[in-house]
Amino acid sequence: MTNSNHSGEPENPANEPIEERPELDRSLQADVNALIDDGKTYVEAELAFQKSRISLAANRSKSGVIYILAALAFLHLALIGAVVGGIITLIPLMGPGGATLAVVGGLLIGVAAFLWMARAKFLSLSNAFKTGAAEDSEQ
Repeated sequence: MTNSNHSGEPENPANEPIEERPELDRSLQADVNALIDDGKTYVEAELAFQKSRISLAANRSKSGVIYILAALAFLHLALIGAVVGGIITLIPLMGPGGATLAVVGGLLIGVAAFLWMARAKFLSLSNAFKTGAAEDSEQ
């Protein structure tokens, strides 16, 4: 139980001046050193915490990427099945060669369309950098 008077200050049972009590004689430098030590401890704890968060995020991200790759593999197999099914479906109408050419031709048209759209995006990006470079060289 702490002895204290009504002012909130500890009582001095020996009626000694506080300046002569060694347990209360702390210097500013000791307080600053203690604060620095506490700061170092806090930084070390925070770094350890952030490392564990990064490790958790990396582990979860790695698992997520693996699941996405597995899903893409299944999607690829499904699309192969759709292509084969399309060929089989068209064989009675066009024969095996015609069905194969029709399905492969349709896929190549899709490839060309996507490449054309990608080319347009890259040209747009290239023009944006050329315009910026021309403006920079004029100044």
